[in-house]
Amino acid sequence: MNWPYPRYIAHRGGGRLAPENTLAALRAGHRRGYRMVEFDVMLSRDEVPMLMHDETLERTSSGHGLVCEQDAAALAGLDAGAWFGTEFAGEPVPRLDQAAALCRWLGLAANVEIKPAQGFEALTGRIVAAQAAQLWAGAELPPLLSSFSIVALWEARAVAPQLPRALLFDEVPADWRGLQERMGAVALNCSARHLRADTLATARAAGIPVACWTVNDVALAGQLFAAGVSALFTDALDVFDPAADRRDA
Repeated sequence: MNWPYPRYIAHRGGGRLAPENTLAALRAGHRRGYRMVEFDVMLSRDEVPMLMHDETLERTSSGHGLVCEQDAAALAGLDAGAWFGTEFAGEPVPRLDQAAALCRWLGLAANVEIKPAQGFEALTGRIVAAQAAQLWAGAELPPLLSSFSIVALWEARAVAPQLPRALLFDEVPADWRGLQERMGAVALNCSARHLRADTLATARAAGIPVACWTVNDVALAGQLFAAGVSALFTDALDVFDPAADRRDA
């Protein structure tokens, strides 16, 4: 299986150790020995890629309303850390270029999940992919682009075909292989809870790496790796020790 990335991926940057999708989260993942992080990217009203998971601001910031209705400057001025803990108060919502610069500085590989707001699928795919191609130009490991939005992934492929793409599903559809071939996707990211043995067998036979989310249990991780899963996304950064795994060293 051609999986050039680390086996352990810090979900939303820092898992449960730091406020998600922040620079503090990326630093937390790095401090725990993770060499790859995953984070979500959505567009602001003025079409700037920002790290954010939800379409609305209330859960993970001091803001209110829709992300896509706020300019980048307004989003950057929000507090994206206080909800998680007082020690993170004042942590801003970062732009994609800031996250990319930090990842490259720290030597972190990245899975950039394109997370479009409803109605902005094509635009988000184009802008995020184009900017990612510029930000990681010359990198030894390019970012892996993924999205639940097939439209966004198609647009990402159109503007940055050189960047690797992963199909992303909760439950993998029966026709996923045809889509993978047409998309030119290099990997399958899916929920560990819904991963079927026949899906994994098909992927392995075709040489397609499978990465599972979100795995926080050591025993389950061992079972998945033994079955042939190539990588896992985890929130339990304090449970796993990727530096101790020779295959992830």
